[in-house]
Amino acid sequence: MSVEMVELLVKAAEPLRPAGVLQQNRVFLDFFWDLAKPDQEVRLKAVENLIQYLKTENKADELDYTFKRLVDGLSHTRETARPGFSLALGQVLSAFKDVSLQSILNRIKEKHNIQAVKKKLARNAMFGNLFGVLALHQSGRLAEEPQVVLGCVTLLQSLTQHKQHLKDLPSKTMVDILTEIPEEVFEEVLLGALQTDLASAFNTPEQLQLLLVALQRFPQTLKPKKLKKLLGSSTIINADNIPKLIEVLKMAAHSVKKELTLPAVALDLLKLSLKEDSFQLFWNKAITEGMFREPFGVTHYLSFRLLGSALPLLSLSQLKTVLSGEVMMHYGEHVLASQKPGRFKLAPEMDTYVLDFLQACQDSDKQLAVMVGFSSLTHLGLPVVLPVWKVVQHLQPAALQSYVEWLKGMFLQPRMEELLDFSTRKQKGKQEGGEQKDSAVFHLRRWIVSRLASIIDNSQVKKQEDLIMDVARFVFFHAFFGTQKASSDIAETSSKPSIPLDEKTRGVLVSSFFGLLMSLHHMPPSDDGTAVNQRRVLGVTADGTMWIYRLVQYAQLLLNHPKHVHRVHPFSPEQRQAWDSMLESVENLRKKGTTAESGAFQQLFLLVGMHLFKAPDELLDIMKDLQNCVDKAQEKKTKKKKKKEGETDEPEWVEVMVDILLSLLSQQNRLIRQVCKTVFASICPHVTAAALTAILDVLDPDKEDEEDSAVVVTDDADKTQKRKLEEDEDEEMEDDSEAGSDEDSDGDEAVEEEVDQSFRLELMKVLQQQNALATEEDASSDEDLDDDAMMKLDQSLSTLFSEQKKKIQAKKDEKTKLQKEKTLVRDFRMKVLDLVEVFVARQAGSPLIIGLVEPLLNMIDRGMSSGSEQQEQDFLRRAADIFRNQLCRSKVYCRTAADRQGELHDLLDKLMSKSLKLSDSSVCLYYFSASLYLVKVLRGAPPAETKEARIADGAAANDPRFMGNVDVDRVSSLFRDALVSFMSRRKSPLTSQMFTDLFCRFPVLCVNLLDTAVQHITSGVREHQQGQACVLVLRAMQSRDVQQILSGAKWTKLCEQVTLQLAASLEQVSDSKVAKEKLVRTLELCQFLVKHVHWKKLSVDLEPLRNVLQPLTNVVTFKKTGTLEDTYWAVMKHFGVIKPKTEKTKPDKDAELQEEAPNKKKGFLPETKKRKKRNKPVLEPAGDKSSSTNKPGEETGQAKKKRNKKPKRKRAADGAAAPPSQSSPAKRSKTQTDSKADKKQKKKLKQKKGGGQ
Repeated sequence: MSVEMVELLVKAAEPLRPAGVLQQNRVFLDFFWDLAKPDQEVRLKAVENLIQYLKTENKADELDYTFKRLVDGLSHTRETARPGFSLALGQVLSAFKDVSLQSILNRIKEKHNIQAVKKKLARNAMFGNLFGVLALHQSGRLAEEPQVVLGCVTLLQSLTQHKQHLKDLPSKTMVDILTEIPEEVFEEVLLGALQTDLASAFNTPEQLQLLLVALQRFPQTLKPKKLKKLLGSSTIINADNIPKLIEVLKMAAHSVKKELTLPAVALDLLKLSLKEDSFQLFWNKAITEGMFREPFGVTHYLSFRLLGSALPLLSLSQLKTVLSGEVMMHYGEHVLASQKPGRFKLAPEMDTYVLDFLQACQDSDKQLAVMVGFSSLTHLGLPVVLPVWKVVQHLQPAALQSYVEWLKGMFLQPRMEELLDFSTRKQKGKQEGGEQKDSAVFHLRRWIVSRLASIIDNSQVKKQEDLIMDVARFVFFHAFFGTQKASSDIAETSSKPSIPLDEKTRGVLVSSFFGLLMSLHHMPPSDDGTAVNQRRVLGVTADGTMWIYRLVQYAQLLLNHPKHVHRVHPFSPEQRQAWDSMLESVENLRKKGTTAESGAFQQLFLLVGMHLFKAPDELLDIMKDLQNCVDKAQEKKTKKKKKKEGETDEPEWVEVMVDILLSLLSQQNRLIRQVCKTVFASICPHVTAAALTAILDVLDPDKEDEEDSAVVVTDDADKTQKRKLEEDEDEEMEDDSEAGSDEDSDGDEAVEEEVDQSFRLELMKVLQQQNALATEEDASSDEDLDDDAMMKLDQSLSTLFSEQKKKIQAKKDEKTKLQKEKTLVRDFRMKVLDLVEVFVARQAGSPLIIGLVEPLLNMIDRGMSSGSEQQEQDFLRRAADIFRNQLCRSKVYCRTAADRQGELHDLLDKLMSKSLKLSDSSVCLYYFSASLYLVKVLRGAPPAETKEARIADGAAANDPRFMGNVDVDRVSSLFRDALVSFMSRRKSPLTSQMFTDLFCRFPVLCVNLLDTAVQHITSGVREHQQGQACVLVLRAMQSRDVQQILSGAKWTKLCEQVTLQLAASLEQVSDSKVAKEKLVRTLELCQFLVKHVHWKKLSVDLEPLRNVLQPLTNVVTFKKTGTLEDTYWAVMKHFGVIKPKTEKTKPDKDAELQEEAPNKKKGFLPETKKRKKRNKPVLEPAGDKSSSTNKPGEETGQAKKKRNKKPKRKRAADGAAAPPSQSSPAKRSKTQTDSKADKKQKKKLKQKKGGGQ
């Protein structure tokens, strides 16, 4: 109902209603219902609509009713409704300024008087008062009426004593009121009312918060003299008040234990200390000494949160003081202790504090001080902050540059005394001077290298190219070189490490450097002005130079200054020659142009050259082969340009290049893997059959052992894992306990090992040699051994068991090694699969692509039967995706297979034969897809026609009869055999969907197989196959291409054959579930056939089919609704038979009641619920005839007794009392009109009968 309609109704009814009565309507009242709903959006919309309605109508009675309803709703029992009514009241008061706030306040006090309401409604009344004051505050008009302000504050003061319900909400509301009223109102009205609260500020956090807010808002009123009168001191923070402040802060910390937030009073105290110039006193005495006296808990968390919140407020000197004090030490201990599972972690909150500070601060010096402060908090030399810290992205360029310089300086000259290092008691007792210091230096340097690498890797960090190059040069230099003498050309030689770098540190530098290469390879240019549709070039500087090329130039500079720098592991002459030839090859490639192929080869050269510093012996031969390949490739290109007719053989350099790529893929390096993919993509057009065979041999499961011996898969992760284990051992806090647990676990494993027979024999021999075996005659042979013999026996047994333990450990190591090698080989095969994917994507039209069909199928077949390891499953899933989605379904395929017809037909024959022998349907699907792919390749593309011909005759352009180079008879025979196998075998790997795809894609083959499919509508081995034959025939007949090929008499003949087969099939219908599924498929085919024959007006006799369909309802039971019944009547509709309508008749209730009456007797208990004693006749004394009169009743059965009960009740109700001999007390007890006298008489009869028995 709209508002206009409501207005009309109200106006029309006005004369009938007495004046002044509220004209309540549905729209108006719905606003108040919406205010109480839990959905916040609905409540806000209701507030908006209510105000708009009141302004539009402008009726005094409706406004008065609104205030009444809103004030009543402030104490609503539903918690979500109270804020809605409070907000609405505040907004209405703000909109109608002529309404006095004092009147509303009086209404609130009167309605929600805590003293007047019932005890169970007192809590709601408290909230009603609180939300009423909030509404007055939200109106924004409190400052206009000072007396209302006083009334609100007085009301809130009375509510503060109900903390069990309202907590600190009244105090917070008073604080909010103080933040909005002017100083005159505070001085004239509120100061006297708040005198007690302000004077007792050190009693509770709420009262102290009230005083602090008053000091901030009204400094002229609360002058030092006034403060001294209130508190006894002119300042809040002084030495005398520190103990009181500590207690208040502790109370505040416990009050927010569940909220996990910083109390506002703590931050206000900090701000006040800065204003009173007493920050040092407050921080040292109240926070550092006071809050940390308590056990670890909420007081510590308050201090940590206060530290994070104080960062934007402190000066540079104060920041340095705070970040190097005891609070930071305690924070470090918390971070270390919270790493155990189940502990509360405050580090994410601190990260948020630091991030907000760096984001808002524009002072580079302050940013640097914070970064250095948190980086200097270390445990045994290792900073507690993680190396990857996202807050770095908000550093200013100047602060970032200074921070990187600080990291580099701390790496070269570790100033451990400047760090804020802490350790546990147990670790302090284990410190051994030199060794402990070396371990700390290693931890610090490892962390610094990781932090530098994370800065470069983070794309969100604002960094210049000079900074990136500076970090990369620093890491590279100290990873592979050392300083002999300073040089002005090499900035890294200006300072030497004060503590020499050990091998572990250099190993960390090496791994970090190659990680940096990976980051630089994916780094976009700093001034990326690439257009939207233009491809972004990664891994280059602003001028287009590759990052790795600049690093190679820097390496060449270092190698050319042997007097100033020296290699940690010098190059041999042969290795240096390989390096120089690499540089020469790169320069030659750069001169010839910047093509994609040239760039890929440059990257490969430069990357292999960089890896010469890491593993020169392994990559020396690869470098030589790579140079020879590039030289031969360039020679071949020049020869082809000069002489077009020349060599028919493909260049051999491609095969060597593929071998090089395979060798490089064996390296555990992601950058090498990506570069190899890029290089292979550029040489794909030149790949030969031999090169492709070399790739497939690696993936062939049958040749896996050969590949393991041919390609050595190196594992750099093994060394890094050992290195990590050593580092973890250094970081362990409880070495003794962990060592003990390790020994126990080793002992348990040794006990669990099965004792082999050879060990038993050895043990028996040792015991026999020492005569320590007990025999039957001497059960205790130990008594015959002296001490020397026992010592000798113990030594022999110890030796034997130690050897056995070594054997067991050797078996474990061998098993672990084999498993690791297997994992590495699988990982290597996954990398090689990248090359296959690249070749399929780039060379889908190459004749060589056909050579991938069989190997990929073998991989899938082998993978289906392999183990369930995750690596095997990933490999299988990827190989299947490449084969099915990228090879078989590719729109680009080989169109030049005319000279390989025989080979392709033989391969097709082989694949179809193999598919029939499979047992797994999922594998058979891939073989069948491969067969369809080969048929597509053999058919090729239709002959090209002109554009005019296509327009003139669109049908001729897509001739369905075109089959290209396909031997139709041979291929049809293959698929016919497959179809017969599917229809005649109970367990066939083939499915109907495979043949459906065949029929849709190749109509000519579909026509040739159609007769076989029609025949198996009745001759299928099972009803399931017969139903699938109907599906295939239906799909074939629905195809327009098939209809075009079989036009005319052939199509009519096909329809006649299908009609006869369907009629014969429908004669064999049964009522089983499988038969019904087959019947549905048959009826669907019938529906299409009958409809098509009638539409095309074909001369096909459908009478046999009709004769079979009509009596079908008598054979098969149809459900009320379902596919079977609907399809059947859809078919019969084409024959003119309409589904009969079933009339719904109302059941005759009287007849049903009459039928159910004899069966269901209401008011009687079932047989199982009856008490047998109650049905027995009452025994009378001897000679009494009542016993004989009851016998016929017993013989007639229970039903007769039940029928006779009703008349007896009626007689009893009429007042005809039966004699005692003819009525039992059980029956008498069921009468409903017995009087008290009858009950007494019944008791006497019972007593007499009991006495008679």
